[in-house]
Amino acid sequence: MNPTPVTKTGTKAGHEAPDGRSGGLVALVGVGPGDEGLMTVRAAALLARADLVVAASWVSERIAHLLRPEATVVDSAALDSDPKMLIKAARSGQTALRLFSGDPFLFCTAASDAAACAKAKVAFEVVPGISAATAVPAYAGIPLTQDVTGDVRITHAAEVSRMSAGPGTLVILGAETGIADIAKMLIAGGWPDSTPFAITWNGTTTDQHTVVSTLATVTADLKAAGVSLLTAHGRAIAVVGEVVKAQRSLSWFETRPLFGWRVLVPRTKEQAASVCDQLRASGAVPEQVPTIAVEPPRTPQQMERAVRGLVTGRYQWVAFTSANAVRAVREKFEEYGLDARAFAGVKVAAVGEQTAASLRAFGITPDLMPADDEQSAEGLAKSWPPYDDLLDPINRVLLPRADIATEGLVARLTELGWEAEDVTAYRTVRAAPPPAPIREAIKGGGFDAVLFTSSSTVRNLIGIAGKPHAVTVIAVIGPETAKTAAEFGLRVDVVAPSPSTAALVDALSEYGASMRDAAVEAGEPVRRPSERRRGARRRLR
Repeated sequence: MNPTPVTKTGTKAGHEAPDGRSGGLVALVGVGPGDEGLMTVRAAALLARADLVVAASWVSERIAHLLRPEATVVDSAALDSDPKMLIKAARSGQTALRLFSGDPFLFCTAASDAAACAKAKVAFEVVPGISAATAVPAYAGIPLTQDVTGDVRITHAAEVSRMSAGPGTLVILGAETGIADIAKMLIAGGWPDSTPFAITWNGTTTDQHTVVSTLATVTADLKAAGVSLLTAHGRAIAVVGEVVKAQRSLSWFETRPLFGWRVLVPRTKEQAASVCDQLRASGAVPEQVPTIAVEPPRTPQQMERAVRGLVTGRYQWVAFTSANAVRAVREKFEEYGLDARAFAGVKVAAVGEQTAASLRAFGITPDLMPADDEQSAEGLAKSWPPYDDLLDPINRVLLPRADIATEGLVARLTELGWEAEDVTAYRTVRAAPPPAPIREAIKGGGFDAVLFTSSSTVRNLIGIAGKPHAVTVIAVIGPETAKTAAEFGLRVDVVAPSPSTAALVDALSEYGASMRDAAVEAGEPVRRPSERRRGARRRLR
């Protein structure tokens, strides 16, 4: 592939060399060992403006979402470390990036690329990255030194035979193959066979896995952990020395309650954002699968009249029973050039935290919400104040909703003396089926858990993708959702103590932690639910 051509001479707008001059640029960028959060701010900024990106495929795949759609990506394996493409792109005014895992000036070829740019008199810069040599042990809970002093040596697996025994810590990069041979070479180099030895695969990612052993017992310990010595399981780093003993007490990443769990979240991207953030904080890998699609109402006149009524003071209250209702009203406001100021003098109710968060994002603070343990239309109805003709100049309540009826709330408002105007703000339709690999993972036990936040998500997910496998942990937001799941033959493992998504994720995390604790107490390897399928081979995550 060739970089995007620049047809005119001169420079491209917005590109600036390190010395402030406009022009093309070659940037040799370290993107860290795996966790996107370890990337530097400068690296992210360059990725966002890059015209050409040269990287190993496994590196470019994990940062693809940070690139402009117009950026050209070239596999570095096809260039054989030839910097000519980078130099040519820079000379035509482009920003050309060469990406390196870890740090570009540590066990990488960036120095030769920099020398070529200097010889060609092309502006270049080097963006340091966090090295896997230090980051991976830290994520494994292994301090390379025990205090402010100490001796650390870093080498590559190909050079281990040259390393003689010595004090301090030895870090070995490229240790994914020949682990038993590495241990034998270290013993031959003078290390006692009782020396602590740890190997971490896929460091700083949710596929990370660490095995702690000694030089003498590493082969047996790997076998006990279900690791094949003949099969590569990803990039690996080994640490040799007494510091490895700290791993048991300092391991913080792999011991997260849902570490590595693939969790299905059957909600739209907008609805699932906070849920996914909370899942990631627990170590999980969330995957969103929308089960419903939101569409405009078939007859928009109702909503148009409602918006006019809000502006002219027709309503005393507006009751929002979903974040989608907030979004529908906000979009209609923006269509008319209105904003949150049009709600001045109107009281606003929200059915729960998710809806309240959408209102706050619109610039509106709810005046009424149900109790934390009753965040539903029924709970909102219980919390609603009766109409008082002395305090309330108007008795009308606007209820923008989906095309699904809310008779219970309307009936309760009527009992309290209010006149509820039930307006269809949006329609919900069943979403299209997810891609075949997702459907197969759902039915085949590829997911460790699924979160159901309503009865409709249960019905719709099964309708578009099939029933989750028996090994999948089923977590539901409340008793009604649990009842629906049971009706479909699902075994419910986790029920949130209160009807909120935050409480649901917390409950699933507690369940995951209890599974981990039970495995550790029994002296068994910690395995995710998806790894417990009948007939599944023991394997490294």
